[in-house]
Amino acid sequence: MSESVPFTDIAMDDAMVERVEAVLRSGRHVKGPECETFEANFAAACETDHAVGVSNGTAALLLAMKVLDIGPGDEVFVPAHTYFATVSPILELGATPRFVDIDPERYTMDPDALRDAAAASESPAAIAVTHMHGQPAAMDELLAIADRHDLRVIEDAAQAHLATVDGRPVGSLGDIGCFSFYPTKNMTVGGDGGMVTTDDETLADHIRALRNHGRDESGEHVSLGLNYRLDETNAAVGDEQLARLPSWIDGRREAAAAYDDRLNACSAVVTPATVEGATHVYHHYPVQVPAGEREAFRAFLDERGVSTGVHYDRTVQAQPAVRERVDASETPVAAEYCARTVSLPMHPRLSDDDIATVCDAVEAFAEGER
Repeated sequence: MSESVPFTDIAMDDAMVERVEAVLRSGRHVKGPECETFEANFAAACETDHAVGVSNGTAALLLAMKVLDIGPGDEVFVPAHTYFATVSPILELGATPRFVDIDPERYTMDPDALRDAAAASESPAAIAVTHMHGQPAAMDELLAIADRHDLRVIEDAAQAHLATVDGRPVGSLGDIGCFSFYPTKNMTVGGDGGMVTTDDETLADHIRALRNHGRDESGEHVSLGLNYRLDETNAAVGDEQLARLPSWIDGRREAAAAYDDRLNACSAVVTPATVEGATHVYHHYPVQVPAGEREAFRAFLDERGVSTGVHYDRTVQAQPAVRERVDASETPVAAEYCARTVSLPMHPRLSDDDIATVCDAVEAFAEGER
């Protein structure tokens, strides 16, 4: 059956196209005013002193770890439930990821599990904490543990643009925040792109150099860097989308509330939790289905025109490229969650009819119409 409720909806309007056209006609395609404007506006939105545009979210994480001097012999604590890109830069730099289980309600790093892991570590260096699905992690507790063990804190906020903890935006809470603008994210740049946020001027200057072949403002190559620049066309689209992001977040939260109203009592799924003091921005709306029923659930919804996703089907340490390089880690909560999670359609343009179509299908599954 053809899709009637798409999983996501990528926004691109005339104003964005016009700004791209203006950049193309200007002849200034890299290292220009569009990137500088976007960086300044993104820093203001995140309430940080600096924002540095880079080529993608993975580059943001890699450069963040490089400027924090993470390397061989260092252990970096990372949630077992996250995207591969949170972990691959750790391995690329020769450091060791230590996988930490997740909180069963937030689906983000469990502070109790981190506390135990940090106490047992021989060379703790940093935490890479993911604000998963748009849900902020328990940052107050995680930061307290980081202070106790002298750990640097990297926020992987790729899925959580403008989410907040006690009114403070993610990306402003740790030492460095890392964002992705991949086309399916809550905001994008018309392609790939990323951003690094920080209040530390020295770290920001180092990242600016590393993204441009290690070249500082004097023109000298002071570090061994590569090319991780954000193009002017991407920055122009990103700046337009950033202006719309607050209203898009409102749309996502309204859609999530409508899902909650219909599905909180549905026996077929467990809906995502809302956490006091935190603003969830719903990059995904993940539900948990009964063990062993995920494929049947997804097929049932697909037959009714509802597209779904899985984020993600296994813990990161279970991925072959990671499994071959790290010691086995037991993270049972994350493993169980990965086996049961399904993401329902989520974007700010979901209509009441779309929500009803999705919920009707979920309820029909629960009632055994299969």
